[in-house]
Amino acid sequence: MPTIAYPHIEIKNGVPTIDGTRLKVMHLVIDQRSGLTPEQMLEAHPFLTLAQIHSALAYYYDNREEIDQEIARRQVLDEQIAREAGKSPLQQKVRDFMNRRSP
Repeated sequence: MPTIAYPHIEIKNGVPTIDGTRLKVMHLVIDQRSGLTPEQMLEAHPFLTLAQIHSALAYYYDNREEIDQEIARRQVLDEQIAREAGKSPLQQKVRDFMNRRSP
């Protein structure tokens, strides 16, 4: 199978990234899963061009399994970090305050 070149996409440390930025392709995929259109992604990331966004999405559709696995891996890692960190002091203060107000 021939290698396909994607304009505006570069691989940095094994991670597909928008050329000239630090924004990863998976971030635009997450935006899309949140319901954003390419035009709305452009508003959210004004340093990008619409061509960069469409190129990133094309890269995703051609490499879907790999990127989906990375997104899932990072979600598990984020959840693990949150569990290990526990509640922040602010969360604990709010919980304590709410408990004092309950009859």
